[in-house]
Amino acid sequence: MQEPLSDLIVVGAGAAGLFAALTAAQKGARVTLVSARPLAETASYWAQGGLAAALAEEDSPAQHLEDTLVAGRGLTRRSAAEVLTEEAPARFSDLLRLGVRFDADRHGDVALGLEGGHSVRRVVHAGGSATGRRILRQLSADVVEERRIEVLEGRRVRALLATDGRVTAVACDDDRTLRARAVVLASGGAAALYSRTTNPPGSYGSGLLLARAAGAELADLEFVQFHPTAVVGIAGREGFLITEAIRGEGATLHDAAGERFVDELQPRDAVARAIHRLLVETGAPAVYLDMTAVDPARFPNVVSALRESGLDPTRQRIPVSPASHYVMGGITTDLHGRTTVPGLYAVGECACTGLHGANRLASNSLSECFVFGHRAALSGLDEPAPGAAAALPDVQGTDLAPAPSRETREAMWRLAGLERSAEGLRELLADEHPLARLVAASALAREESRGAHARTDFPATDPELELRHSVIPAGAATSSFVKWT
Repeated sequence: MQEPLSDLIVVGAGAAGLFAALTAAQKGARVTLVSARPLAETASYWAQGGLAAALAEEDSPAQHLEDTLVAGRGLTRRSAAEVLTEEAPARFSDLLRLGVRFDADRHGDVALGLEGGHSVRRVVHAGGSATGRRILRQLSADVVEERRIEVLEGRRVRALLATDGRVTAVACDDDRTLRARAVVLASGGAAALYSRTTNPPGSYGSGLLLARAAGAELADLEFVQFHPTAVVGIAGREGFLITEAIRGEGATLHDAAGERFVDELQPRDAVARAIHRLLVETGAPAVYLDMTAVDPARFPNVVSALRESGLDPTRQRIPVSPASHYVMGGITTDLHGRTTVPGLYAVGECACTGLHGANRLASNSLSECFVFGHRAALSGLDEPAPGAAAALPDVQGTDLAPAPSRETREAMWRLAGLERSAEGLRELLADEHPLARLVAASALAREESRGAHARTDFPATDPELELRHSVIPAGAATSSFVKWT
């Protein structure tokens, strides 16, 4: 059944999808927002980090840019980082106008936090470590009140449909076909392809597979960020993320003997790998995060969650170890969210602009949702209206984006985790899941260690691969290296 035409279809109701939908609606556009989960229950809801923007007098977009380039380990697309660092302050102001209340200091000014890889305090939070929850609740309420946005909750997109080479429609699992000028994918990342993850189960890269089936290019799938401090060994809280901002406020990491072993404010790849190697060397199940000197009122949801599990972080050290957290790669896009398929856009974690390079700078991802969600929405509205409804392919019963099995998730953790080798990656090439195979192919082709991608058989960084992104065209099973500008 074909529904009436919208100006824009947005798939996914996380931070990027909600903001894109609101941006388009504020321009007078009719928007259809499709979400597999109820509003305010997406992965963004659990985001504990904040929004990075150069707001302080002693800060600047140029300094934010430099920190982003350093964290990206020679792979950050400079033009994408310039867009983010220049436009993040304006999108912060947009959020204020939409009703989001950010934390303030005792003088009533916006409170700025320090996180790993940032040279100054530039991360804003809402409710301490409840930033994702606060922002999504407000944006979800704004969406519900916006009469130009139709929300379809509990629906999954089965396929992206093209007419005359342009994506102009989506097929949903309730047999409805939705049509629009453009489709914006904001479907989230793929960190839940791994057995140990901070992400909800639905974050397994479905949008990437839908886009690939529609002819889109993917890029940089070998770069997966492992968050250093996820709870381990605590029933009911396995994989619970303890935000990096807590280390920015003075929390420290200790081995089983109580000794510190790493500079806690290094970029995430360095901290996570230091923990991983210590655990491999010692056979210990965890290292220990000491946040007893941190004001618990700054991070109320972390403290309450830990206390509910029987741990009091004001008195006890917390057992933690790395977990799959964020995929830097995704659907290749330009600086306006356009994919390689006309009419199809991608924003947020499912997209790859090259912004994050080989290692994402903490809290840049939430800023990315708003900066590029805004740009994609405006660009999508410039697409021509599709012609008269044509007969669209019948995709009933087709599963283009299957969920990974337990075996696949365990294989991803074992063979494509914090450290990889050719032997393990070749084994993963035979996995049943298509995205697992593509991750393996990309990691196998990059014969170096850079940022979040560490090869035990190629421990050095290859200067020839600087600024070279791993690109997999639709239909291809292997990647090639392309320089982006």
